[in-house]
Amino acid sequence: MSLQTIITSTLLYLSKLSKKKLIGIIDSLRKSYLDLELENEALKSEIAKLKKAELSKKVKKVNKESNRPSSKQADWELKGVGNDGLNKKKGRGKKGRKGSGNQSKTKAITKTEKALLDYCTNCGNALITTAALSSVNTRIVEDIVSLPLETEVVKVIQQKKYCSACKTVQTARSENALSGTDIGINTSIQLVYQWIALGLTTTRIALCLKEVFGQSLSTAGISAHLIKVGGILEKVQENILQELKKTSVIHADETGWRVAGKLWWMWVVGNKSWAYYTIDNSRGKDVVRRMLGEFFLGVLVVDGWRAYLSVECEQQSCMSHLLRKIRKLYAAFPNLRSVFKFYIKFRKILRDGERLQAKREELGEIVFERRLQKLHVRLEKLLNWANPNDILKEIIKKVENQRERILTFVEHPDVPCHNNYAEYLIRIGVLKRKVSFGSKSAEGAQAYATLLTVYTTCKLQGIPFLDFLEKSLKNYTQKGEPLLIGQYLKLCQNKVNKAA
Repeated sequence: MSLQTIITSTLLYLSKLSKKKLIGIIDSLRKSYLDLELENEALKSEIAKLKKAELSKKVKKVNKESNRPSSKQADWELKGVGNDGLNKKKGRGKKGRKGSGNQSKTKAITKTEKALLDYCTNCGNALITTAALSSVNTRIVEDIVSLPLETEVVKVIQQKKYCSACKTVQTARSENALSGTDIGINTSIQLVYQWIALGLTTTRIALCLKEVFGQSLSTAGISAHLIKVGGILEKVQENILQELKKTSVIHADETGWRVAGKLWWMWVVGNKSWAYYTIDNSRGKDVVRRMLGEFFLGVLVVDGWRAYLSVECEQQSCMSHLLRKIRKLYAAFPNLRSVFKFYIKFRKILRDGERLQAKREELGEIVFERRLQKLHVRLEKLLNWANPNDILKEIIKKVENQRERILTFVEHPDVPCHNNYAEYLIRIGVLKRKVSFGSKSAEGAQAYATLLTVYTTCKLQGIPFLDFLEKSLKNYTQKGEPLLIGQYLKLCQNKVNKAA
């Protein structure tokens, strides 16, 4: 049936209807149209709300994932600021470097043994009566002593003398153990080393002591002793914090911790020479001020957490965190090319800032200040992006919130534009958390933070931790005060001077 036939038939049908009936049909159609129009508007409004909710949900998910602290960087994620994994150079198919092999032993030989040949390893023929050849092979083997080791049980007879000056009876102190305990100094050192450096639980430590050293200690006894040692070394921890606050650059970070199953926080402030840890049930500015005070004369490098703003000082925000958020938002909305363009321009500003920081002495102060001002102008122009979409508005807002802390690093030679070093310092706590899930008590958490502070600082200073721990605890047994890091370094220097 053609269109003309349909129209003709329709007109013929309508012409036969009365005027009243035609008006009724038109009125009915108008009402239906109005109802459909309202329904259409309602559906459009609902679709817009769903899209906005979905967009908000997606953005929140990206923010949550980008803010989540990782204990290990993914193998496919390259290191460095602003690295998105693009344009990665491929290897040229070179073979790996040959290993150095088993190096010859340089230690003095303490024992000589002879390996006898009683039968042929090829056919099994007996060679007991066969004369040995004049030529021999020699092997140098370095080994530990046979296990389990035998512990020493030492009876200490403490001499007493009367002091006529202060009219008191004095008792000699022994270096073999801490006061009030029958656990020797060497065992104390081993407990701390296994708990802090190796990250073992008290159950594993008890098993190791029994099977390797032949010493039986309960997990409760181990915990109590570790808390005792931690309390003794609190003065060393406080001294480390005081020395840290004298430096020009401090990195800070925090991560979740569990104490008796409840959420607490592990904090770290440190640099390449000192590291201070504390565990607290707060993630607020009170902890930051307790560690660093209200003022700090250096530069504080942080990840953007607002609690650090309570300290009056120059600050540099971690640009790695910010760039990672932008990359993940672009990955969630790949059709928004403006986000990608913003990311490229922002990353270029940061990389130009790194180059300018490195060339400051070469350029001179006048040229340096002029180029630094140009960087600020470029950043300001970038933030005034014309007609940004909703996602780009969200990104610009994040960058704008950290505007004053983006280019601080350019003016300071030893300040990076990322906070990777703080994440490196806190990684040991993250690994411990994976093994033991935190602490059972606040006292245990404090002891762990104290001992971890001492251990990490010794590592950063190049100090043998076991030797420092031994000398510090022995100094406490004799003088009632632990040996501080600075005092230990002076002792080592005096030994070097005497040897020279």
